[in-house]
Amino acid sequence: MFRALTLHQDRRIIRSSMFTMSEGNLTSRFYKGVKEHYMKLSQGGMVQVTYVWIDGTGEGIRCKKKTLDYEPKSVEEIPEWNFNGFGTGQGELSKCAMYLVPVAMFSDPFTLDPNKLVLCEVLKCNREPTETNLRQTCKKVMDLARDHRPWFGMEQEYVLLGIDGRPYGWPKKDLQPDGIFYCSIGTDRVFGRDIIECNYKACLYAGIKICGSNGESVPSQWEFQVGPCEGIDVSDHLWMARFILHRICEDFGAVVTFDPRPLSGEWSGSGCHTNYSTESMRKEGGLRHIENAIEKLRERHSYHISVYDPHGGKDNLRRLIGHSSTSSINKFTVGINDCRTSIRVSHHVEQEGKGYLEDRRPASNCNPYAVIEAIVRTTILNKFHDENNGLEIEN
Repeated sequence: MFRALTLHQDRRIIRSSMFTMSEGNLTSRFYKGVKEHYMKLSQGGMVQVTYVWIDGTGEGIRCKKKTLDYEPKSVEEIPEWNFNGFGTGQGELSKCAMYLVPVAMFSDPFTLDPNKLVLCEVLKCNREPTETNLRQTCKKVMDLARDHRPWFGMEQEYVLLGIDGRPYGWPKKDLQPDGIFYCSIGTDRVFGRDIIECNYKACLYAGIKICGSNGESVPSQWEFQVGPCEGIDVSDHLWMARFILHRICEDFGAVVTFDPRPLSGEWSGSGCHTNYSTESMRKEGGLRHIENAIEKLRERHSYHISVYDPHGGKDNLRRLIGHSSTSSINKFTVGINDCRTSIRVSHHVEQEGKGYLEDRRPASNCNPYAVIEAIVRTTILNKFHDENNGLEIEN
C-alpha cells in the first residue's frame, strides 16, 4: 500500500510539474526526478568533456560533448576537436570544418566530477582564428603587458525573461520604475532568485572566480561579478559563467538576455562595468598612475566605445544616454563615486591614494576579450609594434 501511495504521489507531482507551470518550454516542465535515475548511473571509468565555444554572432555560445577514457588534470590533456562551422555561422559549406582548441578547463557542475567543461578557441580549417575569435590577439596583448600585472573584475548585468519574452515572473500588469527593486527582497519585488543562487553555487563548483551577486534596479535584472583575475583569465571565466547561466535557465524555463537595454521607458539598461588596476596603481602613490590611465582613456574614448559592444557602439547607443545611472556615449566623463560617469573612482580609492578605476562603458553583451585588450592597449602599451608576433598597436 505504501508503495502504491508513493507512485500515486509521484504521478501527481509529475502532472503538476509538467502541466501547471505558466513559464518555460516543455523541457523545463519535465519532472526532474526522472532524470535523477540516469544521472546516478556509473560512467564505467569514462569522463564526459563538454566543449564550449563562441559562435559566429560573437555573442552566442555553443557546446558539444566528447568521451575520454581518462580524467584530464589540465587543459593541455584535452584533445582538440572539430565541428560544422556552417551551422554556427562560422564557415561556408565548402569549408565548414572548424577546430576547437581547448584553452581553459573547469569542473562540470551539471554532471559533476570527474566530468569537465572546457572553453575553446575556434580556428578555421587553415588554422587561422575565426572572425569572432578575439582571444588570440587579447592573449598576445596580455603577454606583452605581463610585467605590469593587470587585474580585472567584471560586473555582468543581465535580465531574465520568460519564454514569451516578458520579464521573468512579472505579474500580468506591468511594473513601474520606483526605486524599490535594487538589492531587494520579497515575493512582490524579486523574480528569479532561485536561478541566481543556483548559478552562484554552480560557478563556485566549476572553479570560476565568481565573487558576488545582487539584484539590480529592474525586477528580474541581476548581476554577478567575476574577479579579481590577472590578465586573460577574467574573460575566460566570464564566458564560462555565461554558459553556466544559460544552462541553468534551461532547467527553470527562463531565458537570459545580455541585451544592453531590453526594456523601454525609464528602466535601466544592463552593462558590464570593468574594474581595472596595474601593480603600480595598487602600490603607494598609485592614484597618480590611475589618473594617468584615465587621461589615456579620455584620448581614445571613441575607440573604446567602438569595441565595448559587438556592433561597433550601436548597442551602447541605446544604453549610454546620460541618465539611468549612465554617462552619455558622446562625452567622456570622470567622477568620484559618481555612477553617471564614463570612469568612476571610488571614494575609498581617493582616500587611500591607490587602488583601481571602474570603466562603466562596456555593454552587458560585450566580448570581454575585446574590453580588456582595449584597456591594456590604451593604458599600458601605447604605441607599440612587436616584430616577433606581428602585433600592431596604435594609440
